[in-house]
Amino acid sequence: MRGSIGLCLLLFSGAVLSHEMTPTYPKWEISGVDDVKKTTMRLWNSREDVRYYEIGVFSDDWKPIPFVTAYRIIPLDYLKEVKFDVYITENNIKRARYICSLSKLRSSSESQTLLATRICSKFK
Repeated sequence: MRGSIGLCLLLFSGAVLSHEMTPTYPKWEISGVDDVKKTTMRLWNSREDVRYYEIGVFSDDWKPIPFVTAYRIIPLDYLKEVKFDVYITENNIKRARYICSLSKLRSSSESQTLLATRICSKFK
């Protein structure tokens, strides 16, 4: 019984210490550059202890896919949002399955953070 209560408290506290990335199912659009497509994402920070998020694009088997964005590591203050574009060549579109944001934790003795969060959106 005690273990169940502890697990519930841990899960609920993890949900509060998250971030959000939308859309959930992004679509590729024309970018204005031949053989390159883009998608626009929105990232929102609900974590006081995190100020940076790393962006990545991955295949079905979680292998990294080459992409371009203004910043691979995006600075983002608490309770703020940012929109960013992700560009990918048409050759890599069929392999790209997920776009993810990963919270980057500070490496200091002052930080009490134990939970890094990764949020992924899936391309159809």
